[in-house]
Amino acid sequence: MDIRVQEAPFDLGQEANAFAARQSGMGAVVTFTGIVRDVAEGLDVMEIEHYPGMTERALTKIAEEAHARWSLGDVLILHRFGRLRADDLIMMVATASRHRADAFQAAEFLMDYLKSRAPFWKKEHGRDGADWVAARDEDEAALGRW
Repeated sequence: MDIRVQEAPFDLGQEANAFAARQSGMGAVVTFTGIVRDVAEGLDVMEIEHYPGMTERALTKIAEEAHARWSLGDVLILHRFGRLRADDLIMMVATASRHRADAFQAAEFLMDYLKSRAPFWKKEHGRDGADWVAARDEDEAALGRW
């Protein structure tokens, strides 16, 4: 398991290739990368806050749960914090398993958790001021399927 919470940008290709290269005996690698969207067409900055230590523990716990539910070889969760702009890479999840179904399902499970339960707080700064991003009903509903 590789759990990283970092301020610095990451290279998607390098991270995906390094993860895949470590997967001896696995038949599938699934990756997902989140990108900061300018949903209000006026986003200047998205500010992401977290509590160091607590965040990593929470992400490790959910990765361990994914390992317990699906037959996985490895998991990567990489999430950025700090000030990000539209089109910046914000996070990445990668899962590896012997069969694709486990890798896909585990990646979806992790994404649903990250979207609705991971201890990150997001504030959008735009031309009309700044607002904290509220939880969305559809994100909660997606988590309910697990």
